[in-house]
Amino acid sequence: MKKMVKLVGMCLILVAPFWAAFGQGQPLSVNKVIAKVDNYYILRSDLEELILQYKAQNQPTPNPCQGLESLIVNKMLLAKAEIDSVVVEEKQVDNEIAGRMDMMARRFGSEKNIVEAYGKSIETLKSELRQEMREKLLTEKMQQTITSAIKVTPNDVRKFFNSIPKDSLPYIAAEAELGHIVRYAKATKAQKEELRNRLLEYKARVLKGEDFASLASAYSEDVGSAREGGSLGYAKRGAMVAEYEGAALKLKPNEIADPVESEFGIHLIQLLEVRGAEYNSRHILLRPEYNRMDIETPKRILDSVRTMIVTDSLKFEKAAKTWSEDKGTADAGGLVKDQQGNSKLPIDASMDYATFSMLDTMKVGTITAPMNYRTDDGKTAMRIVYYKQRIEPHIASLKEDFEKLTNIVMANKRSKAVDDWFRKAIGDVFIKVEPEYKECKIFGQMAKDGNEENKTSNDR
Repeated sequence: MKKMVKLVGMCLILVAPFWAAFGQGQPLSVNKVIAKVDNYYILRSDLEELILQYKAQNQPTPNPCQGLESLIVNKMLLAKAEIDSVVVEEKQVDNEIAGRMDMMARRFGSEKNIVEAYGKSIETLKSELRQEMREKLLTEKMQQTITSAIKVTPNDVRKFFNSIPKDSLPYIAAEAELGHIVRYAKATKAQKEELRNRLLEYKARVLKGEDFASLASAYSEDVGSAREGGSLGYAKRGAMVAEYEGAALKLKPNEIADPVESEFGIHLIQLLEVRGAEYNSRHILLRPEYNRMDIETPKRILDSVRTMIVTDSLKFEKAAKTWSEDKGTADAGGLVKDQQGNSKLPIDASMDYATFSMLDTMKVGTITAPMNYRTDDGKTAMRIVYYKQRIEPHIASLKEDFEKLTNIVMANKRSKAVDDWFRKAIGDVFIKVEPEYKECKIFGQMAKDGNEENKTSNDR
């Protein structure tokens, strides 16, 4: 079971963005197929990229056999998705690509910088990313299907804790609970005006006879819809952000609105058709350059919010719900959690260096001054951080570590479900491994090499 937990963890890393390995600047060896799962091939470079991703994320690096097994697991999920007719919509793939390209644009400052960094056009990068994103979504969907019904009760947690011998209870290192209030940098008035003027120019060109779809394909920064001439297809009322939908539904078919701002940027919208409760529209989206954004306004807001909290005229939790623009933490009163949902964060090497250094000089109960912050998806922001609690090193207890124990029980249950699934699914797929990896154990068995007929019961 422990082995399968590790495999599932590897699967999650496998669907990390393909940019990770590129960014290491390390050459990969000449490509060669080292394994096959049904119609999916595993290349030597896939294994090397996986190892690079682990190193980039400062995680223990798997050996080649562990890496190969995790890659085979990943391809099994894809193969079974195909067998079971599990699909993802192209719009989902488009949205994933758009989000990833937006994140890269924020990180590099502009699309021009991305092109210079990778030596490839944006269209080439999008094309290379498409299959990666489709496989990522399919893998996630299969994992969700396998584990979606799993639940953990308080009784499950108590049973698990009581099953651990008292002299084997784990030692928990020092931990911290933190809250933060985040305000994103905004485009300046000059930037917005510049973008609006460009969109008004495109509108004038359409009114003079140019094709809206051609302009959208050439200039829109919404990666997904630009490929379709700016088309967003039919959407039900309420599906789009309010600013976009409000402007679109004021139009008559084929009319074009003046530029409209939303959280995604500034849009030039054309309504194509209304059909009952649905409407079809297309747009050209322009976004500000993130290295020119205004951070003084969010800093000023956070200064005021901090003053109210420090003078006890406003509780931090309420301030976070009211003022924080980080939707992931605002509803929880600003409480920061890790990817597993733990609010108690280990004060060790796993914590990012900036936060670790900050805590070294802070006292529990204090709040920082506004500081620069880069979100996980690359957004430029400012934040204030509240040092809510420090938990001293201790032997694990049911009361103090219930949240952590719950996550362990959930991981164990998911691991067992995935383990059971793999043992059944392995009979439905064809797996072939090249001779150089024949000593590797795949699912506890010696791998059969590429010269053997390693067909399963279905003789696929």
